[in-house]
Amino acid sequence: MLILRQPRFLRNTSILAGVLLVLGLLHYTYTLSNDRSFPLFDDSPFKPPSPPGSGRPATAAEWEQRADQVKEAFRRSYAAYEKYAFPYDELKPLTKTAWASRFNGWGVSTIDSLDTMHIMGLKDELERGLALVKKLEFPMFKSDYAPYFETVIRYLGGFLSAYTLTNDKIYLDKAEQLAILLDPVFNTTSGLPTYGVNTLTPFFDSGNITPRFSACLAEIGTLQIEYTYLAKLTGEKRWYDRVKQVTEIFANADLRNTGGMLPTTWSLDSGRPASDGHLSLGGTADSGHEYLLKQYLLTGKTDKTYLELYLRAATQSIAQLLYISPTRNIVYATDASGFSDMNPHGYVSHKFEHLTCFFPGLLALGAHTLPLNDLKSVGIDFKSLGDNYGAAKQAYETLSRYNLKDVHLWAAEAVGQACYLLYADQPTGLSPDEVFMKTPPDNKSTRWLTALEGWRASGARGSPPGTGNIPPVSQEDVGPGDYNVAHHEYVLRPETVESFYILYKVTGKSIWRERGWEVFQALERSARTDEAYAKVSRVGTFPPAHGDELPSYFFAETLKYLYLLFKDDDSFDLDKWVFNTEAHPFKTFEWTEEERRRFEI
Repeated sequence: MLILRQPRFLRNTSILAGVLLVLGLLHYTYTLSNDRSFPLFDDSPFKPPSPPGSGRPATAAEWEQRADQVKEAFRRSYAAYEKYAFPYDELKPLTKTAWASRFNGWGVSTIDSLDTMHIMGLKDELERGLALVKKLEFPMFKSDYAPYFETVIRYLGGFLSAYTLTNDKIYLDKAEQLAILLDPVFNTTSGLPTYGVNTLTPFFDSGNITPRFSACLAEIGTLQIEYTYLAKLTGEKRWYDRVKQVTEIFANADLRNTGGMLPTTWSLDSGRPASDGHLSLGGTADSGHEYLLKQYLLTGKTDKTYLELYLRAATQSIAQLLYISPTRNIVYATDASGFSDMNPHGYVSHKFEHLTCFFPGLLALGAHTLPLNDLKSVGIDFKSLGDNYGAAKQAYETLSRYNLKDVHLWAAEAVGQACYLLYADQPTGLSPDEVFMKTPPDNKSTRWLTALEGWRASGARGSPPGTGNIPPVSQEDVGPGDYNVAHHEYVLRPETVESFYILYKVTGKSIWRERGWEVFQALERSARTDEAYAKVSRVGTFPPAHGDELPSYFFAETLKYLYLLFKDDDSFDLDKWVFNTEAHPFKTFEWTEEERRRFEI
């Protein structure tokens, strides 16, 4: 039942007048956008709540209560999915209907949620999910294509993590069955996977894969964790061969124009990167960089190729893609292209995406798990990683003068704070999907590494640039905002709370927990509908209007990371577990000698 608070100025008027006003407000809010919405009314914009008890730190019992609130949020919204949309893909929370085949029609919200149910102890929901898995045969109309990237991270990753947590072999059987059906996607000249595949038509049918000539880094570089894990669990060499094909292409690519960092666009014919040298940490590239570190960690920290690729990506990102805003000193990650010795900084967009907010967590994970200050112990000379990469070599020289672990953590905390501010600045308390950061009038933007060098030269007094506390501001005060909102919607995304979770685990600083609590409070206040949660169409408008979307990753990632962030007895040791890009946990391992021979590692 939706409970509406009566506006202050009518609290002493008649009940009839109050009812009429509330009905008028409902009609007005309904017309704010083309999306249907069920706003929860309040008479003031979102303000970050104080910790319980007038500013004192939350107790362990209070954090446990907060975790229980997240569990209840999962339970009620998943119940709405089961009521109105099961066994189809996703719930439309406003019209209370189903996205029947948004991701192949195989019940993606259930498969994506299996490990979350297990982690939260929701046994009844998990049993019903298992019943769906047992019946699943991956049907598809002949005219449709399964998007390979999404299918791997949501379905294949979901099955594999469910098997790891429950030891029920049906999940592993379904994972391998799905991998076999997806395998034609590698039938390209280079062996890199194309966008999509039809699971109904045979491998030799030319119509069973999407006819594309290029692909983005995220699409071709977000399979190593899942396929390596599948090879380990099944003993099947062919799954690891798919990983090796990608590994060899990345390791042998000409990356001189990108400082050793993997660019965004790749040819499916030649297996070579596109000539524009576009670098990004956003939606077309994000998980491709993420898997470099995570593949190294998953396989017992033995794959030196992936470690070197990650270190080059992290170094080039810190040196070339992190900028600091002119007024509030917000450190943000953006994208750039056109690198050369004549133009070492490239052409910078100053676009800052919510999807990029995975990056603080990745840097923090690397700082925690890698011997950044003793890379020689794993056979790496840090400065030599910049050899053969033109102007990028200077970045390695510069960073080698610092405690490298400190720099990675400073960058992680600075960008993590920027991601937090995108939430806290908004009247709804929720982040826009994309902003463009403002630049100085002379357009001479400051790279964060340049600011860091200035801080060091001045005696390194105070906090490193962008790491001190930056208070939120109202976006009505345009000047101090330091950015313009480009995409106003919040699509229940997880990247920011993912980084908060890892930053808290790595640093132990309670501020990351408290910021996660603020995000959850904002979800309750601004994204909750009568039975579930929905996309917020304009984060700068309160009361909010909603869109008719509840993505499966809200169950798989957003609520999972919030729950784990608030739990004191979180059992996922970052040295022993790796989360895929859809937050499905895999246990790290080491290859046996027999496996090394069989897989030709």
